[in-house]
Amino acid sequence: MTDGIPAAPGTEKWFREGPDGFALLAGRCTSCGALSFPPRTIPGCPDPDCEGLEQNPEPLSTSGTLWSYTDAHYAPPPPYPRPPDAEFSPYALAAVELTAERMIILGQVAPDVPNEALRVGMIMELTPGTLVSSTGVEERVWNWRPADHFEDSGADVEAYSAYSSASEEASA
Repeated sequence: MTDGIPAAPGTEKWFREGPDGFALLAGRCTSCGALSFPPRTIPGCPDPDCEGLEQNPEPLSTSGTLWSYTDAHYAPPPPYPRPPDAEFSPYALAAVELTAERMIILGQVAPDVPNEALRVGMIMELTPGTLVSSTGVEERVWNWRPADHFEDSGADVEAYSAYSSASEEASA
């Protein structure tokens, strides 16, 4: 990655960060065009009716509609990557349907986004995120966050405005 944070183990070819921004990478079958995310690590097409063996990396769209979400208020059992001395922080997971591909991608919601700001149907944007491994090393992952233009998507404007104001105050 360009900021020096390595990809979390096992996700090295799942996203890229470059001049066009941060993007997830799917594998596109060279025979039929079928997409798979994460990209397949073995030869073959994800479509059982296709005999294609090769795929090329292809960036996915970086926004979509919040299809569903849930929050976790308990620490998952090992091998959950967390330093042993770190206190558990609740987090939310989002299922986002990508606009162009109509593919649903799961990912953690950015840690600074409160659950109260999330509404099914709102527009979400992809953003780089980090996890801290059990050895204390930062690792690159992806997160979802409400898009700036979310007001048109039926989200709770008041909850997001409170979140935006708190974020601006914290960074000042």
